Amino acid sequence: MWSAYYTPASLDEALELKARFGAQAAFIAGGTDVVVELTQGRRARDQVLIDITRIPGLKDITLDEEGRIHLGPLVTHNHVVASRLLRERAFPLVRAAWEVGSPQIRNRGTVAGNLITASPANDTIPPLMALDAQVTLRSVRGSRTVALRDFYTGVRRTVMEPDEMLVDIAFPAMTENQRGNFLKLGLRRGQAISVVNVAVVVALEGGMVQRAAITLGAVAPTIVHAEAAEAYLQGRAFTEETIAEAARLAREAARPIDDIRGTATYREAMVETLTRRALQEILEGRETQAVPEQPPLLWGEAEPYAQPLVATVSHPPQPIVARVNGRRYVFRSGHHKTLLHLLRDEAGLIGPKEGCAEGECGACTVLFNGVAVNSCLIPAPAAHGANIVTVEGLKQDEQLHPVQEAFVRTAAVQCGYCTPGFIVAAARLLDEIPHPDPDTVGYALTGNLCRCTGYYSIVEAVTTALTGEHPHGHVSHR
Repeated sequence: MWSAYYTPASLDEALELKARFGAQAAFIAGGTDVVVELTQGRRARDQVLIDITRIPGLKDITLDEEGRIHLGPLVTHNHVVASRLLRERAFPLVRAAWEVGSPQIRNRGTVAGNLITASPANDTIPPLMALDAQVTLRSVRGSRTVALRDFYTGVRRTVMEPDEMLVDIAFPAMTENQRGNFLKLGLRRGQAISVVNVAVVVALEGGMVQRAAITLGAVAPTIVHAEAAEAYLQGRAFTEETIAEAARLAREAARPIDDIRGTATYREAMVETLTRRALQEILEGRETQAVPEQPPLLWGEAEPYAQPLVATVSHPPQPIVARVNGRRYVFRSGHHKTLLHLLRDEAGLIGPKEGCAEGECGACTVLFNGVAVNSCLIPAPAAHGANIVTVEGLKQDEQLHPVQEAFVRTAAVQCGYCTPGFIVAAARLLDEIPHPDPDTVGYALTGNLCRCTGYYSIVEAVTTALTGEHPHGHVSHR
């Protein structure tokens, strides 16, 4: 699917590779967009991929002395969700990241990648626009900083030059008198592209609105500010009546189209509804309740990081050396496959399945350096130096994992195709949250689809796995 795959050890080496190959090369981090585009033929088949995931220092979330928050280009959506700093000082971004995809997608997909994709339906752009973010672009020619509102020139178009890389996202941390929120309308609970989304940030003093930012997604070619609504709120009392009028004015800023996910008329109505709800939640002080205090990340006890490289690696000719289910593998073929097909075709591990090849179904879920991911979205060379666990590796000393036993005990297995992915995701959840309630299990498994609609038994299996209790009161004789 790609002609060459480079994993540079430093940012300078990455930029030099991009300058060398130009438009033929693409940076890859999470791969949740790039790999799908390659497999579907929406990118040139001779693309050169430059994997930046082994460059140190790019996953950092920091607060500088001037009160600005910085996100590195490898900060994933789940890094955002897990960040206490962002919960306290950039909540709209946290809620937006929580609404993206599924745990497996959030564990790989980066905020920077979401910005660069430049879809008007992307969820992290509106809150960052409302927070007055800027991005820093760098190449071998130097660096430049661009306000996010000036970054986009149209649908999936930005001002980035072919040799540039987005190296920093920065925005002012919210102050004590600022409150923010994000709401999204999708066609289902998880794995949903926004039909409409809205981000709001308001500065309040004595019940009066000092400043307001309202940004709208999926209702124009780019993310737009509801400028009339922002101006109306400024200097007015923050009341239900004021909120209702601001929501009406926000609706007038929308210029949506009809598409398969919704009509223009419906989107316009939902802009008003979501804006009103987002502001009303702030008024009532309940906006932060939307994100669980202990969200299931599917990281287990901690999030390991891949070790930095000493020097740039190229696949081929370098073989892919990885530890899979505790065994060292040296793969001298399969460089142009996804991790899923490397495991199935080259290692003979047929537990992970291909259901959609788009990260939608979760049948291919594996643990990648301890984190649950969709193996269909990871290029095989990214596994070099990684520690991978598939469903085959969960049992120890020939004894089934408690989740596997629970699936048998509760008849959670139907056709069985999706089962390996469910089991791997559930096992990682229980490492992280040993006694989850059904809602937590539901959040954790939004990235896994069962075509036989066996969800009730699956949730029962996961909630009882560590206790050995059958949902009807029977106890396992392990």
